[in-house]
Parts: sequence; structure tokens; C-alpha cells
Amino acid sequence: MRDTECNAMPYSQQNALVLGELGFEAIVLPGSTQALDVDELFRADSSLRGVVVDSPSGPALLSRNQLEYKMSGRLGFGRALHARATAADMLGASHFSVSDRLGMSEAVAVILERPEASRYQDLLVVGEGAPRIVPVSEVFEGLSAVFRHASLHDPLTGLPNRRMLELEAPALTRNTDRSRIGILFIDLDDFKGVNDTFGHRAGDIVLAEFAARLTGCVRDEDTVVRLGGDEFAVLLVGVDEAEAGAVADRVLECMDEHFVVDGQHLDVTATVGLAMASDVTDEGALSRLEAVLRHADGAMLNAKQAGKRRVGRICPAVDVGGFAREALIRRRLPGALREGTLSLQYQPLRDLATGEDHGVEALVRWTDPELGQVPPSEFIPVAEHTGEILRIGAWVIDQACGQARLWSDAGTPLRVAVNVSPLQLASGTLVAEVLGALDKHGVPANLLEVEITEGTAITDKSGAAAQLQQLIDTGVGVALDDYGTDYSTLALLRALPLTTVKIAKSFIDEIDTDERAAAIVNGLIHVLQAAGVKTTAEGVERNTQLAALRGMACDTAQGYLISRPVAPVDVPAATCSR
Repeated sequence: MRDTECNAMPYSQQNALVLGELGFEAIVLPGSTQALDVDELFRADSSLRGVVVDSPSGPALLSRNQLEYKMSGRLGFGRALHARATAADMLGASHFSVSDRLGMSEAVAVILERPEASRYQDLLVVGEGAPRIVPVSEVFEGLSAVFRHASLHDPLTGLPNRRMLELEAPALTRNTDRSRIGILFIDLDDFKGVNDTFGHRAGDIVLAEFAARLTGCVRDEDTVVRLGGDEFAVLLVGVDEAEAGAVADRVLECMDEHFVVDGQHLDVTATVGLAMASDVTDEGALSRLEAVLRHADGAMLNAKQAGKRRVGRICPAVDVGGFAREALIRRRLPGALREGTLSLQYQPLRDLATGEDHGVEALVRWTDPELGQVPPSEFIPVAEHTGEILRIGAWVIDQACGQARLWSDAGTPLRVAVNVSPLQLASGTLVAEVLGALDKHGVPANLLEVEITEGTAITDKSGAAAQLQQLIDTGVGVALDDYGTDYSTLALLRALPLTTVKIAKSFIDEIDTDERAAAIVNGLIHVLQAAGVKTTAEGVERNTQLAALRGMACDTAQGYLISRPVAPVDVPAATCSR
């Protein structure tokens, strides 16, 4: 890969409208110019608003109104009285000027601070170039233009935003056949790692540089948009699928160069989803643009799952419902907490030695007004990909601690286990969130257990181990969930401090019918117990499985045989005591 030093700065700093771009260049006259000659100049050009007089104290604005007032005098004898006067004599006692580098907001503030009598008089603008005269009305018009531009453009990159795309797309595509309209949906791969490793300043520089590269590799007639975060889109008009694919390939090629920020080499890649408007049939209440965007987003997600750094395309001949649904989940999930559509259900954990349900596992559920009930298997991977898992995870911890307090106050204390993503460990905030929630709700640490889920690999095992040990030292339990699937290995058991290991359902399924499966689980239980780690069997559905686990001296079991996940009021252990 080649290297390119990134020197980008926020677009708003580069392209802010300033006073030096408004008004008109002024006529500059020596202070010794006869006042009558200036008067003739105004009479000869009715559009001339004023001139600049180069006086001993610096340049000063002499407006038409100001000169006419002096020349007319109270009784109409002003011209005779000022026959020998100079332009400098016509100036007021104070000279007012402003810098040509002032932005619109600052200029308006200056105007409003002027005395009421002169507040709306033209401004004399001075700077490196020739003096300019700027009508106050232009300043307010400029401010309005700045606000409109800001509402339709991304402040970091200067690209149009989603709102502008929505407004402009109908006009851009009005006379074009659907088969020749395409959209690219571009997502920078693992961009959160750039922010976490190099800082958000470096991330902003990379985003601004990528926007410049993206603009440079598409056609002049294409519209490049920043949708938000690390997501961009390109509206392609007048292309067939092959031509759209060629643009997408160029987008990937533009990432071949390293991004270099402050001497650091950053390898950033992108994944692109391509959709043609002709792919979209009936999408209900969605606009055509939103529907095509959703399909392009689904194609991008498909490409991510296939390995990233490639162009994804959902073939029109196949069912696109799944991809469109995943794209909609990405759109709806950020509002789930705000809209109150997330909830917790609790699945009991049974102590096999006593036969009592001594604890529960908190399981997050999402019922969306548009999507209906969304299984965790669908929205948790999306949350981990987008980073939304950090907000959801903190909410789950807080809610679970609040529920634990309610059960304690009711005389039925239950230990609550909450699932924690490795991404929460990577953020470095897990310990503070857990201890903060315990303190907020007044819950003893031994009534909470965190379960590390294995949907995503733990990349920094030493950092994760330090955080987990901190929790154990305070009395919080730490369990490894779904052991035996995905990234779980014996090495992981050694690397992480644990109080419990939960054996995955796939191991438990055949312990009552397959001797080999039973021997593996039995051996695992005894190895863990010898190391001082408790065991929980997941997915228990038959009494014969439960009997086999008791014979193996497994500590705890959970599954549909014991109870399905239920609302807090329906948890059996809490219900029986009332």
C-alpha cells in the first residue's frame, strides 16, 4: 500500500463564509478630495452606496446618505457652506470598520452591538485586500445561507448529508429510468478501532481524507453523501449495473493507500453495497430512495459477512427480505432505548444440589413498533457491529441491578446474571458501570454476576482479565457463557479469572443418549471444579439430562425444562414466596 499524509481539517473551518466574500470593492478617495467632487460622483452613479475616504486616522466609510445630509444642511445652504470642504471634513467623529475574516455569526453580533441609529448602516470591511462595503442585509442573508448549508451538509467533510439527499434525489432522478439509477452504501471496516487506538481527532482526519478520496474517484454527475459516522453513500444516475460496479471498484481501490496521521500509518478498508433502483418492488410506505438505500445497506452487510473489503450485491432474483430486515434493524436500533422498546426477561438457574432456583439470567428483548419482536440473535450482532451494544449493555446492567433490589426488598433475593459483550470489556468502562449500578440501587455485589459472551473474540485478554479480576475482588461473579462454541478454548479458561463456566447447549443435548458426549461433559465439569470454578449446564430440556448432570455433580442448570425466560413478576422463585 502507498502512503498519503492526511492534513485534512473540518470542512466548516475551511469553507466558512466570511465578510470579505460579500458586498463590493469600494472606491477609495484621498481625504483631500473636494466634497463637491464626491457629491458629483454620487450624482453620476445612482447605485453607488458609498466611498472609502483615506483619512489620517485610517480608512473611513462615507455613505451617500451621510454626504447628502451634510450637503443639504438645515436650510438647504449646505453645498455653499461646504464649497471648500474636503471628503475628510464630511466624515463623522468616529470611524467604524470590521475585519474581512469575520464569519456571519460574529458579524451579526457586531451589528447588533452598534448604536440603534447606525445599526443598519453599511459596513466598511478591511483586511488584506482592498476595502469593501457590505450592506447589512447581505450579512443577514449570508447568515441564513450558512444555516441552510449547515442543515444540509456534514460539518466534518462538507459533503451533502442524508437530508439533502432526500430533498435532491427526486429532481436528480426524475427523468431517468429505474434501471439506470444505483446507490452505493459504503461502510469503513472496523473504524471504531481507529478512534479507540489513535483517538477521535485521528478518526476525524481519516474521515475527511476518505471523503476527499471518495469524491475524487466517482463521476462528476454522481452525488456523494455522508450518512453519518463511518457510513457514506453515492447516488449514481444514468448508469447500468456494470458501470455502477466499476464505480464501486474504484471506491475500494482508493483505499489502497495508507492513511498517515501524525506519522502513524493507518490501514483502513471499506466495504461497499450496491443496489439498483430496479431491484426494489413494493416497500410499503418507504420512499423509493429509502428503499434503494435499504437494499444497498443490506448488500453491504452481506459483503461484511463474506469477509469485508469487497463489493456486495443482492441478486434481484433472490429473496432480499433478510438483508432489508437487517438494514432496518440498523436504522431502528439506536432509538430503542429512547423509545422504551427494550425490556428484560429472566430465566431461572437451578441449584442441582438443593433443587432450588437461587438465581436468574437477565435476557434482553426488543419489541419494535415497525419490526415487531426482534430476536437477540438478530439485533445483538448488529449492536456489536455498530457499537450500540455499549449503550444497551450499560442499560441492561442498570435495569438488572434495579430488579435485584426489588426482589431483595420483597424478601426473595435472587442473584442476577447479565450478559456482557467483549466490546464492553474493550471500552474499559465495564467495572465503573457495574460498580456504579450496584451503588445506585444499593445491591450487594454477590447478587450480581457478569457473563462474558463469546459472539465476538476477546482481543485484549490481559486488559479483560484485569477488569474481571477487579469485579471478582468486589464480590461480583464472573461467568464464561456458551463454553464450547465460537472462540472458547482451554487457553481462554486459563487466561481469564472466572467463578463459573456455562457449558453450551450443544454439549448438553446428547449427554443422556451418547456416552461419548456424557464423558466429555463429565470430564470438563471435574476439571473446572478442580480449578475452583463452578459449572452451569445450559439448554436442559429433558429430565434425563437433568439426572445425568446431577450424577456428574454439575452445580447449576438452566433451560426450558426448568423455566422459559419470563417477566420479573412471573419468576417462580420470586412468585412462590408471595
